Amino acid sequence: MCRVLTDQSPQRFAKVSRSVRISGHSTSVRLEMAFWQVLEGMAKSEGISTSKLIAQLYDEALERPGGMSSLASILRTVCLLYYEERRDGIAATHRA
Repeated sequence: MCRVLTDQSPQRFAKVSRSVRISGHSTSVRLEMAFWQVLEGMAKSEGISTSKLIAQLYDEALERPGGMSSLASILRTVCLLYYEERRDGIAATHRA
């Protein structure tokens, strides 16, 4: 196989709960550490806190047709899409 799992620290798979404030309400989100690291990087690149990023993503998800099933699922999907967009952007830069 590709050995992605065996080459990673077990800490990246540890589930971590964090409290975030969304629309004035506190809620808890439980994600694997690897996802928290991606979200922190996204927030840093946007110049906002991770909590603010999550609140903005929550608001965006509510605006989508069908609403939102699970905040944790939305955040995991956003992390994947973020990496896909970065990968595609880097690939396009190298082709140019």
